[in-house]
Amino acid sequence: MADKAMKEEKKAALLNRESAETFRKVLRFIGHYRILLVLSILLAAVSVLLQLYVPILFGEAIDGIAAAHRVDFAAVGRALSRILVLVVLCGLANWIMNQINNSLTYRVVRDIRARAIRQLQRLPLSYLDRHSTGDVVSRVIADVDQLSDGLLLGFTQLFTGGITILGTIVFMLGKSPLITLLVLVMTPVSFQVAGFIAKRSFTMFRRQSETRGEQTALIEEVIGNEKLVQAFGCEERFSARFARLNEELSECSLRAIFYSSLTNPCTRAVNNVIYAMVAIAGCFLILAGHLTVGGLSVLLSYANQYMKPFNDISAVVTELQNAMACAARVFELIEAEPETASPRTALPPVSGEVELSEAAFSYDKTRPFIEDLTLRAAPGTRVAIVGPTGCGKTTLINLLMRFYDTDSGEIRVDGHEIRSVSRASLRRSFGMVLQDSWLRSGTVRENIAFGKPEATEEEIIAAAKEAHSWSFIRRMPEGLNTVIGEDSLSQGQKQLLCITRVMLCLPPMLILDEATSSIDTRTELFIQSAFNKLMEGRTCFVVAHRLSTIRNADLILVMRDGKIIERGTHESLMADGGFYRELYNSQFVRTG
Repeated sequence: MADKAMKEEKKAALLNRESAETFRKVLRFIGHYRILLVLSILLAAVSVLLQLYVPILFGEAIDGIAAAHRVDFAAVGRALSRILVLVVLCGLANWIMNQINNSLTYRVVRDIRARAIRQLQRLPLSYLDRHSTGDVVSRVIADVDQLSDGLLLGFTQLFTGGITILGTIVFMLGKSPLITLLVLVMTPVSFQVAGFIAKRSFTMFRRQSETRGEQTALIEEVIGNEKLVQAFGCEERFSARFARLNEELSECSLRAIFYSSLTNPCTRAVNNVIYAMVAIAGCFLILAGHLTVGGLSVLLSYANQYMKPFNDISAVVTELQNAMACAARVFELIEAEPETASPRTALPPVSGEVELSEAAFSYDKTRPFIEDLTLRAAPGTRVAIVGPTGCGKTTLINLLMRFYDTDSGEIRVDGHEIRSVSRASLRRSFGMVLQDSWLRSGTVRENIAFGKPEATEEEIIAAAKEAHSWSFIRRMPEGLNTVIGEDSLSQGQKQLLCITRVMLCLPPMLILDEATSSIDTRTELFIQSAFNKLMEGRTCFVVAHRLSTIRNADLILVMRDGKIIERGTHESLMADGGFYRELYNSQFVRTG
């Protein structure tokens, strides 16, 4: 039990340090808007000072009414008129301060979210392999929204509350140092209660945020693959998984909210005790002739205003702890190790000579995958890469594009080691059509011109005709200006648009990863004809499962277990009678 308690204490201390460090990181973003921050603090000070002067005027009015044998109506009238002016000015200052706090909060949140999006573009694919899409989306959207709510509430309460506490102490000292000392002595009790609960609530809010990310990931997974879920009758299985996560989130949320909600009533109880002690002490001072009735009303008002920020801040603790827990997850993303820096040197125009020299790579550094991969493709060579699933075909493509870097060895394009040039210039030299086509939400024109935004309409139409996509584009309601989404077109049509996108750019090197897998046989014949024209004079790497489509390749690489086990033309490999011949013949064997 002692060991468990010690571990819990260490864990709590670690999380407290993490919360403090997260808050400092948020403050660095806030520091970019110092002027707004200073204006907010100044307006908070003006608002508080005006509020704190109102009880003095009320005290004067009460003393004017409680005067012996007469009521000083002139003094009461002056006090009330001043109170009215102060209340109006205080309301105006509060309104302007809230506007500034809104602007400050949303600018900070905008900067954090923009930083997170920029970081996503810089992260290696290995990071995205380790984290689900739903979890990443949850960090950028839901967690940042929670941070926004916490900051907005925090700015308003913390600035005003802090200045109120200091201001009331000064005003109370002017009325009664003894009662002021009594209030100050009792204040640490309220702090201890709030701090004790806040330290433990951060852990619970952190778990709540993590569970919410898991839930978002599951929802994204199911919605994106609903057809498969229904096809295999897995609705109940996913519903059960969601129910478990939902129950876990409910439990985390209830524990976090319940624990943090104890802060406000506990601090209110302490503050009510302080208020009662002020009232009792003030009565004795009145009897001793050291205080007037109006003076006691002023002190009671100040005691209430002094304690109110503690109540308000304790109520904000829930939001702030939640916000810091969410911010910690966002900063984990922002501070994740980016991919290695890309040199500024651009790859000059190339002819398309590609050379791999003893390249090695593994996803798990304890389990070698690709080893001693050596290859030379002359300009204009058509290189086909074949082999069983998981043999390393797509990994080789990822290395050529520098989506991953080799662990050792070199990859050169026209003699330039690809790590010595910028990734952007390298990738501009490749045209890529993948088996999984991707289209953005936008017009057909925007999707085709994705890699060449300055393309003219004539160039776009010419590319579409070459790729045989123009026939269905022109039948669309608004032609090239038709707005499409991920589900607006068939898989074959989407792949045709992706091929058109490459046709428009005409890069010196091409990568075709099962580029015609979703296209019918008749259309594939047209596409192959277009590809043959496109590949003239260009170095091409073609990943294919249907070996009949790569019979005319200049060089066929046969891969297995991350190694090239055979290489040659179709005829030479068939004549050798090795693994390639076995693969090729297996596609034409009749079954049944």
